Amino acid sequence: MSVEGSEDLATEQDPPYGMPYRRETRYDPPTALMDMQAQPLRPMRYYPDGVEGWLVTGHAEGRKVLADPRFATGERFTHSPTELPHVFVSISEQVPPGFFLFFDPPEHTRLRRKVTGVFTVKRMKDLEPRIADIVDERINALRAAGPGADLVREFALPVPSLVICEMLGVPYGDREAFQRNSADMLDLSRSVEERNKSMAELFGYLMSLVPAKRADPGDDMLSALAADPDIHEVEAAGIALILLVAGHETTANMLALGTFALLEHPAQLARLRVEPELMPAAVEELLRYLSVAHNGIMRIAKEDAEIDGRLIRAGQHVTVVLQAANRDPHKYERPGELDLGRDAQGHMAFGHGVHQCVGQQLARVEMRIGFAKLIEAFPELRLAVPSEEIPMRSDMAVYGVHTLPVNW
Repeated sequence: MSVEGSEDLATEQDPPYGMPYRRETRYDPPTALMDMQAQPLRPMRYYPDGVEGWLVTGHAEGRKVLADPRFATGERFTHSPTELPHVFVSISEQVPPGFFLFFDPPEHTRLRRKVTGVFTVKRMKDLEPRIADIVDERINALRAAGPGADLVREFALPVPSLVICEMLGVPYGDREAFQRNSADMLDLSRSVEERNKSMAELFGYLMSLVPAKRADPGDDMLSALAADPDIHEVEAAGIALILLVAGHETTANMLALGTFALLEHPAQLARLRVEPELMPAAVEELLRYLSVAHNGIMRIAKEDAEIDGRLIRAGQHVTVVLQAANRDPHKYERPGELDLGRDAQGHMAFGHGVHQCVGQQLARVEMRIGFAKLIEAFPELRLAVPSEEIPMRSDMAVYGVHTLPVNW
């Protein structure tokens, strides 16, 4: 029997317990996780009790699972691929009305279509001047803070927060509370109960805005949702919740971690400075290379389903690991290298299938403008502390850096 066949047999007889998630480096997925790509769809035992499910590390296999309607999100997730309870476990325990990420069609379709028109490529193109103004304002704030300033606090977090607040009609003055609750929701080191409490507080805050929007509507998404006769006010708040959290958490971490990665890859950064036309491709490559949603996307099989000759039983959990799928050597040459000239199209940083991120075009615009203006404004941008002192968000559902002190 071949070595590969022996490895497969051993895996079938004794599936591994949990998904490796502790990194040896700042940007690369765990070595043990990448070693699992020899069998890109494999059985795995889930926490807390060792029940058997599946782990997907391959790009093609991941797309198949995420596009297959037999794999659901509108279920109660009770098991986690790591000893830290997955964010899907906590949210599915107490899903707010309207939080369409945890609904399946047709209910998912009904709710999602209420916001898809806002995030079209044309609408995002129209929004570019305002995003550029916000980026300029935050670059000025970063400069005013002086050398040693935290790029996360002065730039990476405020830019997407200001944009999504303006789009939703959420007062930016309330940002400290919603940013704190949002971060607590995604903190995997906190208990499920603590995370649910933070989600409930944030949902309650948005609920409190709906009657005011209905009584005195503005030119914003929450006003439109509050006035929609087909949407209940609690659904309006739930839709706003997912947009608010996703609208600033993922992009903020991409702006900060992406800047860190560019500073740590000076040849790539230098190339981007002399070839600014590479920016759209550079954003796609950074999305692929960093894959900040690093704990994977979970699904539950609604019925027995066969994927690539493997039978996944009804009720079993399946985790598609985006950070591994986006480094699949069958999809990308030299996948472990950051290459800003690469054609990274087809990556799954935004997921895949009907639940693919509804705000992905907004995120792309924010990153293209944000990175371009940042490197233009600070031609000597550099870290203010040794790179090993940068605190990483290893125990968060969205990977990144907690702070990023910079000089220029």
